[in-house]
Amino acid sequence: MANLGFVGLGVMGGRIAKRLLDAGHDVTGHNRTRSKADWLVAAGMGWADTPRAVAESADVVFSMVTDTAALQAVTEGPDGLVAGLSPGKVYVDMSSISPEASRALAAKVDAAGASMLDAPVSGSVATLEEGKLSIMVGGDARTVEQVLPVLRDIGPTVTHVGPNGQAVAMKIATNLSLAVQMLAFSEGVLLAERSGISRETAVHVLLNSVIASPMIKYRGPFVLGQPDEAWFDVNMMQKDLLVALEMGRQLDVPLPTTATANQLLTAARALGWERKDFAVLFEVLATMSGVDP
Repeated sequence: MANLGFVGLGVMGGRIAKRLLDAGHDVTGHNRTRSKADWLVAAGMGWADTPRAVAESADVVFSMVTDTAALQAVTEGPDGLVAGLSPGKVYVDMSSISPEASRALAAKVDAAGASMLDAPVSGSVATLEEGKLSIMVGGDARTVEQVLPVLRDIGPTVTHVGPNGQAVAMKIATNLSLAVQMLAFSEGVLLAERSGISRETAVHVLLNSVIASPMIKYRGPFVLGQPDEAWFDVNMMQKDLLVALEMGRQLDVPLPTTATANQLLTAARALGWERKDFAVLFEVLATMSGVDP
């Protein structure tokens, strides 16, 4: 069993840390808001007052935060995670950020004598709890092999996609499809509803049709009622779409459906729904269609 650290114990990070605890690992954690980690401390997780203290206590330290600014906040400075790294340690960042930012951080970790992997996940709370989460990994192949058993305690499918920064690039390429699929699903539900078919019937038919991807199967029912806690809110999804659009501009790849989904996420924010799960795309379209969300 490994001596692990985890910084960023939000909706997904906290559940991943719990999964590592359940696998028998010693885990020391830190979160900006201490109260959100109380349930993990009660489950046996150790607490550290700073990200640096987490890194100092662990052989392998993970982080999972919302964006590049949040990652800089926990990695930089005298109390930051990088300051706690030393030769032989491995740092695994599971955040969804830009490839450039990830590679820049990897260079700082390398300067500290440690090794970094970018390892974002594909899946949701439901996927994680079902033990079906998949992980993309960027970095040195030998480092990947070193931490592979721990990564497989998080999810069974671990794919090394290339050097540092490539996994987050793959993550962004994956996530843009989530918003696009949810938008198309919402269009279908609303078209059926305006034709006189009940929303519940339309959702049932679509979830049992050829268009029902794994993501649609677990998020599609959200059009019948949002979860109490957003799994992936509008702000987080739009952050990823904006990264995708910038990557598309740099790489000369047109992303027309991504651009459309991004505009409707902007509409969601204008309506005050930025903290709802991005499945609120349905509510945006319903409002535009004169249908009660």
